[in-house]
Amino acid sequence: MSKDLRIVFMGTPDFAVASLDILVQNGFNVVGVITAPDKPAGRGLQLQESAVKQYAVRKGLTILQPEKLKNPDFIAALKDLKADLQVVVAFRMLPEIVWNMPPEGTINVHASLLPNYRGAAPINWAIINGEKESGVTTFKLQHEIDTGDILLSDKVAIREDETAGELHDALMQTGARLLLRTVQAIAAGDIKETPQANIPAAAIKHAPKIFKETCQINWQEPLNNIYNLVRGLSPCPAAWTTFQGKTLKIYKAHKELTTPAKAPGDFDTDQKTYIKIAAPDGYLYLDEIQLEGKKKMDVESFLRGYRF
Repeated sequence: MSKDLRIVFMGTPDFAVASLDILVQNGFNVVGVITAPDKPAGRGLQLQESAVKQYAVRKGLTILQPEKLKNPDFIAALKDLKADLQVVVAFRMLPEIVWNMPPEGTINVHASLLPNYRGAAPINWAIINGEKESGVTTFKLQHEIDTGDILLSDKVAIREDETAGELHDALMQTGARLLLRTVQAIAAGDIKETPQANIPAAAIKHAPKIFKETCQINWQEPLNNIYNLVRGLSPCPAAWTTFQGKTLKIYKAHKELTTPAKAPGDFDTDQKTYIKIAAPDGYLYLDEIQLEGKKKMDVESFLRGYRF
């Protein structure tokens, strides 16, 4: 049955590759891959292919890279693929003419336990908010973002010291396995859809896009909130603060809950092994940092070359 289901896959970054790979490895008929156009990157501005395109090229899959998803030529090419089902993992918002095209609809893999953490940055916000668990959900696309009928979900525990990058990697693999189960159930005609519509909007946590101001540390916040912000923004885009007049990004840190001798935002250092910055209820010890104009480095390497 799985080989009869014609699937178009849409995705761009590494997170999507695991999901595409599990479909290919399990014999599903992926008739086309839609991904972002090649973009100039790096110092030489060489054209760079998305992670999904690189995988699709290696596997000899049909690739479409539309600039605009409503372009008539792209719509015609998509129709020609005659997909029964479309799968979206870490792609852009789709117009209705695209998501409503195949008879089995379009399903999405979202890196949260819907209905919580709808939006662009679910992995970041789960950690920033101090959640103890996250997960992945497969659901049917409809008009409002991340609000379609839920198909399946799977939970993943969040360690107290886990970063967004580490949770991303865990959810990438969990999401791929969940997608496989979902597509197998659709192929077998054995899938149940659970509407999100009966959940009160006020009870739902959201995951809006991360902006630079989101990443600035407020040292008046409790230490745990600051620590969670650092974890939730590592490795990208990274929490930041101002340190002796320059922007300092903090990638890794650990905390000491105590009554600080310094005012919130003031730092202490032995100029050899540690820098710690005061919060109202303790200190954040910096482990891996990047000062404006410098490379990312551990704090001891930083202190060897830095003059206060």
